[in-house]
Amino acid sequence: MATIRDVAKIAEVSVSTVSLAFSNPGRVSAATLEKIRAAAATVGYAADPLAQSLARGRSRMIGFVVGNVGNPFFGDIRRELENYALTHEHFVLVTDTSGQPERERALIEHLVGLKIAGLALAPASSGKDYVDFIQSLNIPVVCFDQKIAGLERDFVGSDNFMAGAMLTEHLLQLGHKRIAFIKGPDHFNTAAERYRGFVQTMAGAGVEVNPAYVVDGKFTRSGGYAAAMNLLVQPQRPTAIIGANNTVALAALQAMQELGFRCPDDISLAMIDTVQWADVITPKITTVVQDSVQLGNIIAQRLVHRITNPEFAAEPAQDFTLTPRFVAGASCRKL
Repeated sequence: MATIRDVAKIAEVSVSTVSLAFSNPGRVSAATLEKIRAAAATVGYAADPLAQSLARGRSRMIGFVVGNVGNPFFGDIRRELENYALTHEHFVLVTDTSGQPERERALIEHLVGLKIAGLALAPASSGKDYVDFIQSLNIPVVCFDQKIAGLERDFVGSDNFMAGAMLTEHLLQLGHKRIAFIKGPDHFNTAAERYRGFVQTMAGAGVEVNPAYVVDGKFTRSGGYAAAMNLLVQPQRPTAIIGANNTVALAALQAMQELGFRCPDDISLAMIDTVQWADVITPKITTVVQDSVQLGNIIAQRLVHRITNPEFAAEPAQDFTLTPRFVAGASCRKL
């Protein structure tokens, strides 16, 4: 089996230079790095990442912890993080918490045990104990999507209040007053802010929110489907439904079609966040879209910079809030 000494001999450099080339290639000249990589290929040598992690006290792995890896929104962010991390000799480990706080904590503890260099986290919990736990992690952490009160870590997200307000204002301008809202779990900041945008916009227009038209879809397909069914069988149905995320909105569209309702002729539909192949869904749904690519870029840059620059790691945490974009579709009709 080839060793680091074999590489050093062929490349005509010291063993310590070879070790530095594999652990921190930025500190080795391009010419020397090329010689070492060519020598390693010749003898079939590959650096042991575990040994490197033990030597440095951390690996080149970045943890990515989200509630649903199948959500296209998280997929876009992961892709941007992974692309940026690779250009800085880091790699991404993806985990799925299913939105369960206990599972999230166990996964984070496991990742820390693997000596990850940093963590990109879409929180699944809140409260003092949770804040204390995240604050205690001795690694750079960038949180995104869910804003946690009291947590002094970089946060990257969208203006969720504005997202809820934009769709509500659009439907009000179309003449709708019986507007239903399929919301998410109250302990999620995104859900609370989107619902707050809905409520305040309705109040600003002098339109009372019907409590029977507000149903928790739990941000899941099954929850959204059940919530929509609840709305659609009411004696006086809403004329429009807002889905607090793409999953519950598409589940609502499915429920409409199964019950024989036409969208938007019978009921209008709007949602926050888009989905892949959105242009082939009939009708094309009116949405408020988060810039997931830009969010991913900011997350990646903040996290990698904090990992690779010790002086940057000590800077105070910052919040980055992006404005979402309204995209009109064909799923909302004027009354």
